[in-house]
Amino acid sequence: MEDQMVKVVGERFCVPYTMELVVKRKLQSFSKSLYEAFDATGNFLLQVDGGVWKFQKKRVMKDPAGLPVATLREKALSWKHQWMIHQGESSERNHFLCTVQKSNALRIKNNLDVFLGNRYKDHGRDFHVTGSFSSLSFKVIRANTVIAEFSGDDMTQSLRQYNDCKG
Repeated sequence: MEDQMVKVVGERFCVPYTMELVVKRKLQSFSKSLYEAFDATGNFLLQVDGGVWKFQKKRVMKDPAGLPVATLREKALSWKHQWMIHQGESSERNHFLCTVQKSNALRIKNNLDVFLGNRYKDHGRDFHVTGSFSSLSFKVIRANTVIAEFSGDDMTQSLRQYNDCKG
């Protein structure tokens, strides 16, 4: 594996050093949650919102100014619970960023595969995410290297971004 940054959303989300983020979850209602990400000094970086009890699930990631950075949409009736991610609020093909899906549709454990751009059918996965909701612990793996690790308690989690870019 080459030791280069991977720009998924944009260069402004890439840093050449380890960065600790704090992610806070706020319940807005029974069916809607809001996630906010802050750096270690408390600066607001990103927000993700969206409902979970709709036929077509959708979440929007916004920057501190409230501008859409990426939109995550669950593909309806997908066997592997596939999510399509587009830049901004677009759903156009030329703004497509990546696909995220369960590694195995029949397993309960949270193993996800990430395919960048339109490489889904041509190549293998670009990233693998493994972890558990019950322990709130996840790892992002590129090739055989852990590039990010997520762990925490019920309401506040820490995300450690290693010398790679997932932005």
